[in-house]
Amino acid sequence: MVLLNVLGKLAPAHGWKLTVAHFNHQLRGRNSDADEKFVRQAAKKLGLPVMVGRADIHKLAAKEKLSIEMAARKARHEFFARTAKSGGIPTVALAHHANDQIELFLLRMLRGAGGEGLAGMKWLGRSPASPGIALARPLLDLPRTSIAAYAKEHQIKYREDASNAHTDILRNRVRLKLIPLLIREYQPALEKILLRESDILGAESDYLNNLAIQWLGKRRRQPFDKLPVALQRRCLQLQIQEARIAVNFELLEKIRLTANRAIMAGEGISISRDGSGKLQIKLEKTPEFKSTTLKIHLKRAAGTIEFGGAKIRWKREKTAAGTFRAPTKVENCELFDARKAGDCMVLRHWRAGDRFQPLGMAQAAKLQDLFTNRRILRERRREMVVATTKTGEIIWVEGLPPGERFKLDKSTVSRLNWQWKRL
Repeated sequence: MVLLNVLGKLAPAHGWKLTVAHFNHQLRGRNSDADEKFVRQAAKKLGLPVMVGRADIHKLAAKEKLSIEMAARKARHEFFARTAKSGGIPTVALAHHANDQIELFLLRMLRGAGGEGLAGMKWLGRSPASPGIALARPLLDLPRTSIAAYAKEHQIKYREDASNAHTDILRNRVRLKLIPLLIREYQPALEKILLRESDILGAESDYLNNLAIQWLGKRRRQPFDKLPVALQRRCLQLQIQEARIAVNFELLEKIRLTANRAIMAGEGISISRDGSGKLQIKLEKTPEFKSTTLKIHLKRAAGTIEFGGAKIRWKREKTAAGTFRAPTKVENCELFDARKAGDCMVLRHWRAGDRFQPLGMAQAAKLQDLFTNRRILRERRREMVVATTKTGEIIWVEGLPPGERFKLDKSTVSRLNWQWKRL
């Protein structure tokens, strides 16, 4: 609302024509609808056209196997891009501020990002949904306190998103818990320092990008192996990104350190480089996923079933709450909390986009990545049996640790013994 106020004041002098765009994520029921109504009224009061989009983010996240936050971001940017294109609008202005930049820095650092990622958002960038649409962030250098003070001084009404207080969302935990802890216990000037770091890394990353582009464009006059390591990585990174393939540090290093050998970069994708640093990317035909499924009803005390070349036996046992002890590991045997697993399981095979949170992991990961990390052979992956709840959440994958959410704990009153063997 502050951004809209500022742009509205500047528009006449610059000849800007403003359109208000609001996306309703439908995540907060009546509150989401109230947000939409509030924006419509504000635009009407200013005499500005307003475009509103809607999407069921929960359904989108489930369909595309994305987190709620990522599904919301994807849908929002696609709406902004469609709206801008339909109205012949070249630029979308967003209200990201300095605190958003700080949160993003820490989030990306925790995920292992390099200099390009830690540089964060730019004042002027490109839409991830449509590169032809520019994204401007006029408030990016301002802290939230300054924006709030402006709103108070100019009596600008706004609405607070209640979900910003939910600490089950990682970004919110970073904002509400990690940053205050770091400021209080380690560095009072943390926000200033992180913004400075982001700026330094951004400038260095841009310089490295330019060097890599120049080297790639000059047909590699200087031998690849003689380039500085950082430049080698960036030259490879740009080539991989141009092919629209997800890139990470481990993949880059395997390619960089190994010439003339194919490196798997995902299902059906292999990358190799020659001595000059040029990449060859091959897309192999991906085998079809197996579609067979089998439902198991677990209301009985015990049972045996065969599926996908495996024989599975289960048994339900009552336990006393509060008497939990970590079970001794037995080969081809897992223990689950029977109440959490439910009275029905579905057996199937790996599907595209599957995500799973094995025991001990902080969050779910792509099943394909888990297979790769554990060096499970590609031809074996589609044979492995997967067990899910009746709502589709993965409980168990053959050969992997059991699901974190279904583990035994002090509240367990009934456990499910799960044994299997290959026929």
